[in-house]
Amino acid sequence: VQLVESGGGLVQPGGSLRLSCAASGFTFSEYVMNWYRQAPGKERELVAAISSAGATTNYSDLVKGRFTISRDNAKNTAYLQMDSLEPEDTAMYYCNARRYGFRPREYWGQGTQVTISS
Repeated sequence: VQLVESGGGLVQPGGSLRLSCAASGFTFSEYVMNWYRQAPGKERELVAAISSAGATTNYSDLVKGRFTISRDNAKNTAYLQMDSLEPEDTAMYYCNARRYGFRPREYWGQGTQVTISS
């Protein structure tokens, strides 16, 4: 099982980044996909979530209207489009896959660093 994030980097305030999370080793379409972030000295927080079929999304109030989560089940990949980035968005961003129900499972990626600075 692997979740591999990519797309992080250094951008100026107001810029954009698109994170990707490539999944392998499990049935991607059975899992809710989440993006979390953790800034230095802070707890990990949920940023965005998308249901297994992609019909439902949820966002933290801190990113609502600026970030968009999506997924492509044919490519086993989840995305996080981040626009109007602010210095406060600086953090390590983690991809998470979670299956609920009879046989719950959870997987984490290794993270990708996002730094917003001028």
